[in-house]
Amino acid sequence: METTTLKPIPLHHVHLEMGAKMVPFAGFEMPVQYSGVNDEHLCVRNHAGIFDVSHMGEFFISGKDALALIQHITCNDASRLEPGKIQYSALMNEKGGIVDDLLVYCLAPEKYMLVVNAANIEKDKAHILHYAQGKEINFEDRSTELCLFAVQGPKATEILQKLTSVNLSEIPYYHFKVGDFCGVKDIILSNTGYTGAGGFELYIPNDASEKIWRAILEKGKPDGLKPVGLGARDTLRLEMGFCLYGNDITDDTTPLEAGLGWITKLQKGDFVGKKILEQQKSEGLKRKLCGFVMEERGIPRHDYDVADASGKIIGKVTSGTQSPLLQKGIGLAYLSAEFAVPDKEIFILIREKPHKAKVVKIPFIQK
Repeated sequence: METTTLKPIPLHHVHLEMGAKMVPFAGFEMPVQYSGVNDEHLCVRNHAGIFDVSHMGEFFISGKDALALIQHITCNDASRLEPGKIQYSALMNEKGGIVDDLLVYCLAPEKYMLVVNAANIEKDKAHILHYAQGKEINFEDRSTELCLFAVQGPKATEILQKLTSVNLSEIPYYHFKVGDFCGVKDIILSNTGYTGAGGFELYIPNDASEKIWRAILEKGKPDGLKPVGLGARDTLRLEMGFCLYGNDITDDTTPLEAGLGWITKLQKGDFVGKKILEQQKSEGLKRKLCGFVMEERGIPRHDYDVADASGKIIGKVTSGTQSPLLQKGIGLAYLSAEFAVPDKEIFILIREKPHKAKVVKIPFIQK
């Protein structure tokens, strides 16, 4: 029987020391929880939490054709970026599907960092290099050299400010600065996150990661900061209706179907998959990704079927959970276009029994 060797993240030993429950995720061994998913979730919503998401990938692309390449392979308009700005985008395939969702950082003119999902590092690299052929670019995969910490929650900025001379309040949402942090130079301090609770993400050299992790925990202790695992990361992002690659978006879903029309700039010029997206837009979507809330008791899960009142299958759940804040089941599902309307009654098949739900606008909670 073939066994897969999981890659440890640099602070694996620290997470074990802190009592984390470790699980396989995207080829890595990752902390899923410390004190419990609900406790960690509410800690982020009310105070602050620190996530170790060092499994994520970081690609650096520079050179004369760097922008042209990024414009060609992503659906957003990277020409709008300037140094210090970040953009959420999607890497596209010829079918109009999403190879990955990613963040594009403009580090300097002709120099960018792409932050990609851990499970897609090798796939994304091959995809990018395929389209880079014949172009003047330099591609560098630094995924194994950098740790990534996300400090999220209403107290996050206040906690982090104690450890840096960079004025964090001057960094707008989806912007970043490079500066000192905890005595370490050239740390990327990014006003981004996956929780909807506010905060920063920090890109840190591996050799400084333990020092910085422990310093943030120490400074944050009086404000109630706790370490948070992937379990609460998932419930937090789902309350905001944020997509998870592999569940809500895949190589076979288009940005338009996924409700990501706001990052799909058809007017920017030609790019991979554009013709399919134009066709979808002109003909109308046959399915759409929607949020729903359970009206009856039950927890929706990935891959559960969705039916109408007559029992006809009209879609499939892509993500679902019990919301710790709302205390009810919530989820995302691809639904036939005629059912993708707020307040529409649908039924989630939980253990083959229909449970009433209704379609709602996302996010499920207000910031």
